[in-house]
Amino acid sequence: MKNLKKIASTALLAGITALFGMGSAQAALPIQHWTLANGAKVYLVSTNALPIVDVQIDFDAGSRRDPAAQAGLASTSAAMVEKGVRAGRNGEPALDQNALGEAWADLGASFDVSAGTDRTSYTLRTLSDPALLTKAVALAAREIGEPSFPDDIWPRERERINAAIKEANTKPATVVGRAFAQAVYGTHPYGQEVTEETLARIDTAAMRQRYEQLILPCRAKLSIVGAVTRAEAEALATTLLSRLPSPAACAPLPAIAPVVALTAPKDERIAFDSAQAHVFIGQPGYPRQDPDHFALTLGNYVLGGGGFVSRLTEEVREKRGLAYSVYSGFAPGLDAGAFRIGFQTRPDQAEAATKVSRDVLAKFVAEGPTEKELKAAKDNLIGGFPLLLDSNRKLIGNVANIAWYGLPLDYLDTWTTRMNAVTAADIQAAFARKLQPQRMVTVVVGGKQAAAAQ
Repeated sequence: MKNLKKIASTALLAGITALFGMGSAQAALPIQHWTLANGAKVYLVSTNALPIVDVQIDFDAGSRRDPAAQAGLASTSAAMVEKGVRAGRNGEPALDQNALGEAWADLGASFDVSAGTDRTSYTLRTLSDPALLTKAVALAAREIGEPSFPDDIWPRERERINAAIKEANTKPATVVGRAFAQAVYGTHPYGQEVTEETLARIDTAAMRQRYEQLILPCRAKLSIVGAVTRAEAEALATTLLSRLPSPAACAPLPAIAPVVALTAPKDERIAFDSAQAHVFIGQPGYPRQDPDHFALTLGNYVLGGGGFVSRLTEEVREKRGLAYSVYSGFAPGLDAGAFRIGFQTRPDQAEAATKVSRDVLAKFVAEGPTEKELKAAKDNLIGGFPLLLDSNRKLIGNVANIAWYGLPLDYLDTWTTRMNAVTAADIQAAFARKLQPQRMVTVVVGGKQAAAAQ
């Protein structure tokens, strides 16, 4: 055990200096892609810049697949995976949460499970030394394929989550986020909310059933970055999925109805005893695969994504002092994630700040950016692009997104060229296609002003 820890420590120290030289080279590293016999899709970037291997495995098992009455099933199932594994089919003993934690610490590796709106993700980070890699992959395979979902742990975990929900409900940020999501998405799964009532309907039997239905090798997308060859990566991927059930046929998952566009504006004012009013303005945006992505990314930098150099900051903060910070952003996913403008302000200034923000948005959608604004946005985003690739952890995130959204394998290599090709006219046209300022959701939470307006 001490030898393994010593290997881990020495290898990590040796890799630190290499980390700083990764950024300029990684964009040119090719992404290899193939499909395993079990149907899983593998995406590999083989690089010896660091003695590390990062793996991310994604399944179409995010919260959008939760039954409405059991909102939160995806996130709670993900959390419970790390609470223990059952006895292995090869005779390995069951391991509880403490035993798993000790096992990962002994290997100098980490393993995490998380669930977002669209996907459930398993992430493994380990050193590439064979003595460590083999053991880490074997342990990860058990957590992926043999979670125990312990019945005695879930009631305690549910109470912890309930306490967190109650605490969050005392904060205006929670209230405004909930109201905004419900107004933008209606009954679509993107707008579902985890509550004490939905948690009460979740049990470990539901978690196990969900696992059997959604977490299958044929639905996996594995992204691997690090010091492994293709042959090693194939063996690694096969082992990681080897304990999952493999049905003879992989039936397609039920289709999810698309996000519906807004047909009229929605204004909501919610009284809340808070020093600041919280304001969200927005609507459904666009799916990640939309061809307007580059134009919308550049345009949003000018509008409100560029921090202190954005139009919203100039008009709302600098000229009028209505808010300390204001931002805008898109959240594209498999479906149309929301576009949102957000800020906090004094309750008595909320209406004025809201009007200014709406006016800035309407003008930008109608006219687009100036050439000077476009150049500044390109200089910043393109100049900062290498920083998105300067570590294994960042690179695995980019490769996983390419895999998940079905983007071209040369996406990172062509990113700069495609961003440079965007014109001001492209941005104006893209914003006009995607945003309708006259049909936005506006939610203001906080202060007596909100109650009076409502």
